[in-house]
Amino acid sequence: MTQTMHTFSRYADVRAALADPALVPELPAAKDGPAGESVAWLRATVARFSSGERHRRRRALVEAELARLEPTVLRRAVTAGTEGEVRSRVVHALAEALGMPEPEEVAEAVTAVAQVYFEGAGPAADEAVARLTERLAPGNADEAALEAAANRIGLLVQACAATAALVEAAAGGDAPLARVLREAPPVRTMRRIAARDTHVSGHHITEGDVVLLDLAAAQSSHPVPLTFGAPPRVCPGRAHALALADGLLQRPLTAFAHLHHQAAPLLLPNAWDYASAAALSAQGFHAIGTTSLGVAAGLGLPDGAAATAEATVALARRLGQGAFLFTVDAEGGFSDDPDEVAELARTLHDAGAAGINLEDGRADGTLAPVELHAAKIAAVKASVPALFVNARTDTHWLGCHEEQTAERLAVYEQAGADGVFVPGLSDPDGIAALTAALVVPLNILYAPAGPNLTELAALGVRRISLGSLLYRRALAAAVTTATDIRDTRPTNLSVPSYTEVQAFSALHAVDART
Repeated sequence: MTQTMHTFSRYADVRAALADPALVPELPAAKDGPAGESVAWLRATVARFSSGERHRRRRALVEAELARLEPTVLRRAVTAGTEGEVRSRVVHALAEALGMPEPEEVAEAVTAVAQVYFEGAGPAADEAVARLTERLAPGNADEAALEAAANRIGLLVQACAATAALVEAAAGGDAPLARVLREAPPVRTMRRIAARDTHVSGHHITEGDVVLLDLAAAQSSHPVPLTFGAPPRVCPGRAHALALADGLLQRPLTAFAHLHHQAAPLLLPNAWDYASAAALSAQGFHAIGTTSLGVAAGLGLPDGAAATAEATVALARRLGQGAFLFTVDAEGGFSDDPDEVAELARTLHDAGAAGINLEDGRADGTLAPVELHAAKIAAVKASVPALFVNARTDTHWLGCHEEQTAERLAVYEQAGADGVFVPGLSDPDGIAALTAALVVPLNILYAPAGPNLTELAALGVRRISLGSLLYRRALAAAVTTATDIRDTRPTNLSVPSYTEVQAFSALHAVDART
């Protein structure tokens, strides 16, 4: 049978091919000999970007292993781990986290396998597979135990190769990891075989044909990388690989940035003055945000109209006298000049702010050009590298161009944003799709009718903001209390005492903001 080669380099075509269940990885020919003793056996037994019951079973094995690993723990482990070559450190951290005995020996064997796993063979690698299999499925293991062992080994091998390639591409520079993934992807091409006749973007592909996907070329014209696949076939170890790479690069994180890389998402309440911020901090919240609506409404000004620049800076200076971390909602930066936005950011940072929120929504209900917003982000990061930039897109908040959400966020994180924010999005599937594509933490606005905190955490959300909710609730409580008293209705008067509120104005030395 004649085998035809089809090459795709357009983004839409590559994405369509990745999603096509008829296109599967080219499986190597089985090697004669006992199971568990060769690289060829390993390749044929591990989970791959494929379809069908066997694929689902093997992917489930890998997902179960990964579910035991918290990415933030991996990041810390590989940062504080043993010295040595990148591949060995990756495997050592994973093996130790998975509870494998003698992780040093596991790392040595996996590194040997990784050298030939994607192409090639060799007796040393075959021997390494045999040692690993015996370690993970000792004795006369049955087929299910051998399959489980193969997928544990495959997880380590693939993490070793892909993570090391990403780290090597990013080492020696300060480019955002998201930009490195797009411009220097660790996987530049993917090869697929047609398991049956199919069509990709109008091209007929016959069973047995070879399909070559040029990821590097596809990504050059589209901001959302395909390195870790695309729905419905997203690499299950994506978050873990990024955490390992981030830890190995050892780029410094501020105390505020660290809060976005913990086991639980950062719940960020938003204050509108010093007293509200101090009261929230006193209740144990690790950081406080500001609400632009609260600042504007308190002055009788409209929100989102670039009318509160001075008031925003003044509030930041007051908050900077407290002993808590805080981030400032600065609308769109109060200017369309990136240099002016960077100057504002510098002023806020000098006042004590640990972060800034910059939105692309405009007062007239439109969105700023994506290139302009990206330029603001890049200018801020160039001027104040330590300031955490939370880049907000208002596609869902304003209900316009929602289909651009993923692309806008990709551009913003590649411009240097430390986190991204999509207020108005509460659909679980939509949230999960974004966390599967993003490198930086996703921030979601809490919605009473939407997912709760536990559900948002399970979807991969790393920061949950309360926005103007507390300010609006305080207004409602004030009006309700006044009208209850006026109309002689019972009212809840459980409030802080005069003395307690006075105590909030006490100034404290700042020792947490590093």
